[in-house]
Amino acid sequence: MSLFTHVLACLFGIGSWVAINGMWVELPLIVPSIPEGWFLPSYLTIIIQMANIGPLFITLMHHFRPDMLDERPVIYTIVTVGVVATFLLAFLWNCTLTFGGDKHSAALLSLSFLLSVVDCTSSVTFLPFMMRLQPRYLTTYFIGEGLSGLVPALVALIQGVGVVHCKNASVNVNFSMGNSSWGFDGKLQAHYQPANFSTQGFFLFLSAMMMVCLGAFLLLNFHPAVAREHKSKGYIDDSQRVEKIDMSQAPNNETPEQRPMLDFPEGPEITRRSLFGKGTYSRTELVYIFVVLAWVNALTNAVLPSVQSYSCLPYGNQAYHLAATLSSVANPVACFIAMFVPIRSLVLMGVLTVTGTGFGAYIMAMAALSPCPLLINHDLGPALIVMTWVIFVLTLSYVKVIIGMILRDEGHSALVWCGAVVQLGSMLGALSLFPLVSVYRLFQSGDPCNTKCPT
Repeated sequence: MSLFTHVLACLFGIGSWVAINGMWVELPLIVPSIPEGWFLPSYLTIIIQMANIGPLFITLMHHFRPDMLDERPVIYTIVTVGVVATFLLAFLWNCTLTFGGDKHSAALLSLSFLLSVVDCTSSVTFLPFMMRLQPRYLTTYFIGEGLSGLVPALVALIQGVGVVHCKNASVNVNFSMGNSSWGFDGKLQAHYQPANFSTQGFFLFLSAMMMVCLGAFLLLNFHPAVAREHKSKGYIDDSQRVEKIDMSQAPNNETPEQRPMLDFPEGPEITRRSLFGKGTYSRTELVYIFVVLAWVNALTNAVLPSVQSYSCLPYGNQAYHLAATLSSVANPVACFIAMFVPIRSLVLMGVLTVTGTGFGAYIMAMAALSPCPLLINHDLGPALIVMTWVIFVLTLSYVKVIIGMILRDEGHSALVWCGAVVQLGSMLGALSLFPLVSVYRLFQSGDPCNTKCPT
């Protein structure tokens, strides 16, 4: 039944960020029908950061009242809220209210805030819950978390989101790769292809995915076959483990026959290098690990996604969709690789972080040069930006999984802090890019049908 548990852990992980990821990929169909227009992405960025009140509350509760914190009721609550909110979005997403003399998408923004609270809070509750299962299921959970971005993206591709046609009075040109329509003297107009199914259907799909997540969570808790995969009833937390270490080192302690079975086996004296978790890592190493974790999540969850359209769309609609889809595939692939090659080397972690950051710097440079980035008139340009996005996500996703494994070995408390730092890094990244993109408008988008760049 191990495969059954792996499937449940993966489905549970998919529910972590599927709602907000789905909201992002559906923007091309939502934006034309709401009064906020393309200001909606900026509003969503702020809404998601406001929703970090959920992780903040959970982290403070864990720090000051750890005995009162049980993540299972919180998970039941947030996943149920996610099911209801996505279901309501299906029918209310384009409803508007007038206040302050302007129309506003009150329902869309309010329900988006609830979904943001759900997904942000999942970072500090889903991971600690996985401590109740055997360690091998944590990587499967990370695969599911990666699929939470891929699955909505694939459904959006089937839906036909963002496919552009360039039209004028006499000529219809299909804009796919590069600048095939730019040779016309007449001014062309961009038209988005009608979707194969409605936005309402897409939100109902997201609601169904949240229901699948809830069902998987129920089975992980109560299915008899999964119960055998849970840790022993006598599982002890970090504080009890520390106390046992101290007892085992005390003079005149009991003989090995008198010790509980869960005590550590006899061997060399255990030296704690810090007070965090099991004390495996020194304070300097822990600072390094958490700084890398915050940096990686700032780049992958906020900074680079904020400029993905600027970096890819100048090369064509097809390049944009390939970069978005293949980078979403790279995330679970990295988790799959980590399942079989779990290298916990801090040196390798640093090398991969620097490598991924370098590819991210190229992406940022192309976004800054939009609408005329490098190799815009060369076939190598689209291929290079797509490969850069894939390698960027692949390397940094592997780093995130390895850090998750390292902190999982340190205990329940370490995974709570892992989720908190993930959200902190994402928040800092989003807040740093928001004024550059939305206030100072340092990044410029071109007209897909009429922008001309020098050869």
